[in-house]
Amino acid sequence: MEPQASRRTWNTPVRERWNAPIHQCLKAVDAHIELYLQTGDIWHLEKAEFLRLYLHELKTWIHAEESKLP
Repeated sequence: MEPQASRRTWNTPVRERWNAPIHQCLKAVDAHIELYLQTGDIWHLEKAEFLRLYLHELKTWIHAEESKLP
C-alpha cells in the first residue's frame, strides 16, 4: 500500500483563511459532478463550472496578494 499524499505543509497569511473554503468548494464541485452523472441534470454541471470559475478567480487573487508580501 502506498503512503497517502501529504497535506499542504506550507501556508501564507493570505492563503490561511481561504484553505478551508477552497476545500469545501472543491467538495461541492465533486458533489455536483456526481449528481450530474447520476441524473443528467445539466444544472449540476453548470453549478460545478460556476464554482470552478470562482475558485480560479480566488486563487488568482490569492497569488496576486501573496506577490505583495515582503
